[in-house]
Amino acid sequence: MFDLGWTELLVIGVVALIVVGPKDLPKLFRNVGRFVGKARGMAREFSRAMEDAADEAGVSDIQKTFKTATNPMGSAMDSVKQATRDLTDSIDPTKFDPESETGKLAADRAENAKKIQAATARAAADRMAREAAEAAAKAEEAEAALSATPASTASSDSETKA
Repeated sequence: MFDLGWTELLVIGVVALIVVGPKDLPKLFRNVGRFVGKARGMAREFSRAMEDAADEAGVSDIQKTFKTATNPMGSAMDSVKQATRDLTDSIDPTKFDPESETGKLAADRAENAKKIQAATARAAADRMAREAAEAAAKAEEAEAALSATPASTASSDSETKA
């Protein structure tokens, strides 16, 4: 709080020892400790009272509203994430009786969702492999162009000297 180091505390202790005296020094430290404890308790109680008053006044609701107003993209993404979670939970085939029509449809939907996820993952992997191959081809072309340039420059230099 006051950012006191060991040397400052030692100086304060020596001054207190000289001013108060060795006989009354423990009483002084005890009283200072009590005072600091009471001050911390009062600060803690004040903080709790302020937090309770803010909760009763609806500050957290206002804070959410301001957050939504200042970051509409984030709040929209939160809504999308929640909708995705809800949809994923509704696809769970274990929630329905497997013999009922709803259970059969849910199982089919879950199976189709897994197929779609697998196909999407395969397509992404293929795209990444294709992009990596294209990048490697471009790198080889660039290396070939660089290796061809010094050779042609060297041959043109030798022709110029001759």
